[in-house]
Amino acid sequence: VSIGNVFSSPSPDEMLAATKAVHGGAGVLHLYGNYSGDKMNFEMAAEMAEMDDIEVATVLVSDDVSSAPPEEADRRRAVAGLFFAYKIAGARAEEGGSLAEVVAAAQSAVAATRSMGVALTPCTIPAAGAPTFEIGEGEMEIGMGIHGEPGVRRGEIMPADDVVDELARIRDRGIRDVEIADETFTGRPERAIQILDLII
Repeated sequence: VSIGNVFSSPSPDEMLAATKAVHGGAGVLHLYGNYSGDKMNFEMAAEMAEMDDIEVATVLVSDDVSSAPPEEADRRRAVAGLFFAYKIAGARAEEGGSLAEVVAAAQSAVAATRSMGVALTPCTIPAAGAPTFEIGEGEMEIGMGIHGEPGVRRGEIMPADDVVDELARIRDRGIRDVEIADETFTGRPERAIQILDLII
């Protein structure tokens, strides 16, 4: 794992070091969120790794349905769906899968994962020392990204059951594309729900 500062990508050198550390001869999967800084630095690290004869594959996680419609899914950013992609790709690797099989598992997980954020308070990046956005007391924003990117609606705080209903309504207004992906992922209508409380 290569970790940068809060909301900052690790450097290409840090990623290269992590890539070399985990390389066991079968290649390395770079699995990360669809953000421009991460993409730039990971691509540089992959190029450097390949100069050292390390095969690198990349899978971008793009699960945030509020950040782009289905026809522009390649623009979607990552939120909590990274968790599922990490776990599923890691499990396939632990089973002894080839790099191609681990990549396929990660891609299937990404294709079947949808998420949306809900913000109740702003976060403060330690390096900046100030909130990244403002939100009124008693307000919430549905669809906000993990870096404070604008969501789809701001309003009064609602009970959790009403928030879930609102998320389902937003999905049903044109973002309901997970069922097709589910068929390629498992062939079964199983679902997993993850609720994260991220406090920074």
